[in-house]
Amino acid sequence: MADPIERFPLFPLGLVLIPHELVPLHIFEERYKLMIGECLDQESEFGIVWLSDDGLKEIGCSARVSKVLERFEDGRLNILIEGTTPFQPLEDDLQAPDDEPAIAAARKRYADLVAEVTDERPEPGELAKLDAYGMAATLDVALDAKQMLLELRSERDRLEQLEGLFAEALGRIRHAERAAERAQGNGSLKG
Repeated sequence: MADPIERFPLFPLGLVLIPHELVPLHIFEERYKLMIGECLDQESEFGIVWLSDDGLKEIGCSARVSKVLERFEDGRLNILIEGTTPFQPLEDDLQAPDDEPAIAAARKRYADLVAEVTDERPEPGELAKLDAYGMAATLDVALDAKQMLLELRSERDRLEQLEGLFAEALGRIRHAERAAERAQGNGSLKG
């Protein structure tokens, strides 16, 4: 019997998909129209692997078609896919009891960033449901950073990585706001 991973259809793309992330795709190449058609018929998943400038990455993310947005007469499709789980050639380390500080720090920094950008802080209940992938999926995270998240094998490592990314983004936003204030005041800040 063949190993199921050998038959898992792969879709190399110039993007990194992470669990919970929703991404629209336009399917136009014959081989991918066939692949997505089979996945729809069998209600099965396929894999997205980042085809970066330095080659195809070894770790990707499984995806499922969340919705068919549009079907064209020539077989092309516009679909919405959702990331499900990273490919698992290596098993994730189980969450350790000492992960709580990492979880709290990442969620706080995430909430700070969302509040800074939207002027609304996430509700504690909603925040408590988010893991590292869930937080990253709601923000515009750079491709190399998302790939790094897929490659990290423990939730604590992913949370610590995200906390740092969120802190950097928050710092850049606040710096830009201060610069905008200076520009409005001809270069001098009052106060």
